[in-house]
Amino acid sequence: MSKYFDELETRSADERAAAYARALPEQIERAKGLAGYGDRLKAVDPSAVKSVADLAALPVLRKSDLGQAQGASAPFGGLTTRAASQFAHVFQSPGPIYEPGGDSHDWWRMGRFLHACGVGKGDIVQNCFGYHLTPAGMIFENGARAVGAAVLPAGTGQTELQARAAHDIGVTAYAGTPDYLKIILDKADEMGLSLSITKAAVGGGALFPSLRQEYADRGIACLQCYATADLGNIAYESEAQEGLILDEGVIVEIVTPGTGDPVAPGEVGEVVVTTLNPDYPLIRFATGDLSAMMDGESPCGRTNTRIKGWMGRADQTTKIKGMFVRPEQVAALVAKHAEIAKARVIASREGEMDVMTVQIEAEGGDAEGYAGSVADALKLKGRVEIVAPGSLPNDGKVIEDQRSYD
Repeated sequence: MSKYFDELETRSADERAAAYARALPEQIERAKGLAGYGDRLKAVDPSAVKSVADLAALPVLRKSDLGQAQGASAPFGGLTTRAASQFAHVFQSPGPIYEPGGDSHDWWRMGRFLHACGVGKGDIVQNCFGYHLTPAGMIFENGARAVGAAVLPAGTGQTELQARAAHDIGVTAYAGTPDYLKIILDKADEMGLSLSITKAAVGGGALFPSLRQEYADRGIACLQCYATADLGNIAYESEAQEGLILDEGVIVEIVTPGTGDPVAPGEVGEVVVTTLNPDYPLIRFATGDLSAMMDGESPCGRTNTRIKGWMGRADQTTKIKGMFVRPEQVAALVAKHAEIAKARVIASREGEMDVMTVQIEAEGGDAEGYAGSVADALKLKGRVEIVAPGSLPNDGKVIEDQRSYD
């Protein structure tokens, strides 16, 4: 079994940039022709969008935009290049939001992750992701086919039957949420069944170090990926277990929450993804998740950029004094004053009353002088504190709720 899924994983930065320069104009051109984008890309010249930096000038597409588009044009909102009947599957996620699914080779790009997990020909994957309405089950099944592995389509629940099947069939690999594998292993122990699982490909939840170590102690190498129903695989771990390596079929930006503006290298922000899938060309799709880019390359030899993994949610909308304060309002406050590097809204309680404090990173300045701008942008009056540049935490938060709800 080759160490790498394909030669794309070890491309030089120049080779990858050249590939983007060819693929991006074509993808923007496809998107411009779709009714679901409306006027969003009307003024965009596809030939001028050839790099990650060029993408920053385009509008961000959010999950709420998908819902609105699908409400006007079911089921995919005019955002696909094929009719619903031409896809292999149609899925439904909470909202409801509908997603297309294909069955061509590695359509969801999950094969790259499974290969990194060591899964391939000769393996039987117990796929414990759901097959009902939502796409996770088929995403991993499509990936297993891409690497030549057989699949036990187990889904969730019926743990005794799962343990029995894993034993009887000789399952060698697990795919599912991080904690469900432990439930199966414990049930097998309880039933006196020996299992042959040595590899685990997990997602959809946090893989805590203690749980990974427990699997390692049982002789199971467990790696995680970052994927969504709309985009498929975005990033994945390799055996190096140092960050998540970006998939070769997507372009990822990290932006300030509530905006489309890229953050400085290493800063925490919202993950925005442009997919190169010609069937479903999502351009600058905001995932709502927080992460940060990492420096350097993975020791495993894969050369694409790495992210730190899931670091929280970007939608920090918080109700203060009965009014919602949203990240985009904080971004508008920062944009209004060139001298403001960052701002952070803190919600707290004093004497059974909500208190809003706005911390502003700036070189000096008068706190009271910003009071009017704060009230205009946030629609609330609050305390203003000037803090030194670089002193606010690098955690992606622009709104912090310190109130206790116990």
